[in-house]
Amino acid sequence: MALLKVEGVSVSFRSARGWFGHEENVVIQDLDLSVNAGEIVAVVGASGSGKSVLAQAIMGILPANAKLKGQINYAGEPLTMERQLHLRGDELVYIPQSVSYLDPLLRVGWQVQPVSQKTGCKHGSEHRSMMQKAEQELTGYGLTPGTSRKFPFELSGGMARRVLMATATSGAPKLIIADEPTPGIHPEVLAETMKQFRQLANEGVGILWITHDITTALTAADRISVFYAGSNVEMAQVCDFTGKGERLRHPYTKALWNALPQNEFQPLSGTQPVSSQRLLSEGCTFAPRCIGATTACTGARPELRKVREGEVRCINAT
Repeated sequence: MALLKVEGVSVSFRSARGWFGHEENVVIQDLDLSVNAGEIVAVVGASGSGKSVLAQAIMGILPANAKLKGQINYAGEPLTMERQLHLRGDELVYIPQSVSYLDPLLRVGWQVQPVSQKTGCKHGSEHRSMMQKAEQELTGYGLTPGTSRKFPFELSGGMARRVLMATATSGAPKLIIADEPTPGIHPEVLAETMKQFRQLANEGVGILWITHDITTALTAADRISVFYAGSNVEMAQVCDFTGKGERLRHPYTKALWNALPQNEFQPLSGTQPVSSQRLLSEGCTFAPRCIGATTACTGARPELRKVREGEVRCINAT
């Protein structure tokens, strides 16, 4: 049984148009995804493909004008708003993309503590013990001794991101949602960080790792989910990312792989459709950019189906 299971999820945002009108902008459409205990699933794709919105939907922190359809299950039960509130910060933790999530008025060491340990007033030896543990968590991410006593404004961007990662792993999480947690981190620290998250997965933690950095994701992930225009177009094994992408199934995944500097830097023509255009597309959203598209590709939106030990939304994939 999957630890996290996302089934048929769509997310749209209602915004004003003109004096009295409104419009729906679809950011995620008919998304299916799963994360098992002890597994790292990396989500990759261009900006605007819905990766961060998925993280917010799972955590229950979508803005008020968002509309969510579909089902999100955690540990075999629906992840309702009540369960999100109960689990968030302890069993279900989030590493946000923005460092502004750190409280500017609190020292870093206090913010690293799990939510369950912050309740009540801490004095004397108990407080010192908590700060020592926070210091250990922070040094584990390559931060210098004394960082726990600093305020967020005293940190560089890379340091702040490592603090956010420490806050997520300081307790006993069972599911970690990491939204672009590593930009600005030194390569050596990044490599060590990926080892730490791989170790967490080996201990049974499920991790959804959202990133633009495919190369780094491949060093630790078990599976790669590729997003395009609000949906996942392929779920591939890490071993599929090799050569010129011959083992990959979807043309967008192949184009994404071959666009990397180490893979001949081949550009992909065209642009991803914006959210306001996604409901208007009756067929495959990638068809206008796909060199292998046929008339059948414009007829109906392809379903996610199993192909060669992976999953793909393409009627021509074999």
